[in-house]
Amino acid sequence: MKNIWHDLKEILTNFFQGLGWAWWVEVVTQNPRCTYYFGPFLSINEARTAINGYVEDLEQEGATEINLQVKRCKPQSLTIAEDLGEKRERYTKPAFNN
Repeated sequence: MKNIWHDLKEILTNFFQGLGWAWWVEVVTQNPRCTYYFGPFLSINEARTAINGYVEDLEQEGATEINLQVKRCKPQSLTIAEDLGEKRERYTKPAFNN
């Protein structure tokens, strides 16, 4: 039953993402000057639950002045590195509860 729910959740998340209704965590750091998008999530609560892990990872990588926002959007790039003057794709896997 757990696999069925997981599969259904993934289908719904992909459908919502296609419509721009999926939830994403937008993280903006000042050092380095980057914007990261983590998601997609089916609900705002799922996105909020995942925030701590993303912040911890970025802090371990040396990021400072971290600002977060959970919102519905459809990002074109998952990482925007403003310091480098270019957009850089970073592979992320949708976060689902297992």
